[in-house]
Amino acid sequence: MAYTTLDYELRDGVAWITFKRPERYNALDPIMARELWEVANRCSSDRAVRAAVMTGSGEQAFCAGGDVSVFAERRDDIEILVKEMTTYLHAAVSRFVRMRAPLVAAVNGVAAGAGFSLVTCCDLAVAADTATFTSAYTRIGLTPDGSSTYFLGRLIGSRRAAELYLTNRVLSAAEALDWGLVNKVVPAGQLAAEADELARKLAEGPTAAHGKVKALLQSAAGESLESQMELETQAIAAAGASPDGQEGIRAFLEKRPARFTGD
Repeated sequence: MAYTTLDYELRDGVAWITFKRPERYNALDPIMARELWEVANRCSSDRAVRAAVMTGSGEQAFCAGGDVSVFAERRDDIEILVKEMTTYLHAAVSRFVRMRAPLVAAVNGVAAGAGFSLVTCCDLAVAADTATFTSAYTRIGLTPDGSSTYFLGRLIGSRRAAELYLTNRVLSAAEALDWGLVNKVVPAGQLAAEADELARKLAEGPTAAHGKVKALLQSAAGESLESQMELETQAIAAAGASPDGQEGIRAFLEKRPARFTGD
């Protein structure tokens, strides 16, 4: 299926999702919001997808958030516009977060607004040394969307989250790494290769177990200690009985690398 605002390619078990509006800093418009949901739905449904990478086209931006020029054009019905866009954006985030395959953000430039939020919802994040990160919402009198109020405090703490939202501070890639917003920073020319290597490694792993890890991390904040441990029991028991769990045990005993299939 072809898309107009992004590219989608599945190769060697890794789904590559590339925002494709470089002339607008890969900003989200209504079409991109819908297409992102379609891609997220596709990734979460296709068992051939065992890892995914989200990145931007060009060298300037990962995603600069919502396209403010579209907001300006539709000031008279902006409530309808924003509700439409966030319906698709938030459905996309839900699919990405709950799919089995780990999602890696490869942040190639500016991540602002909804683009910043998308980085926070990814499972792992690698940034070019030229990347920058900013909330930017309150700078134009808006409030956050795209899940960052759920994820950001978990990643960097509530005080720092409040600072980013209220002051619109811009973080360099090095600061984002220091604050725990990203996992690794690499020279810009090495970003694609670094993201590819990480995603391929994830794609060779036990995809079902990865999905259970993601689910456990999401449930932890809302469960009691005992209920979370019960969820852990159920997850590890199911994993142990799965084909990949059985293969992992055999490989350990036979002192060889495991050959996981994702089941």
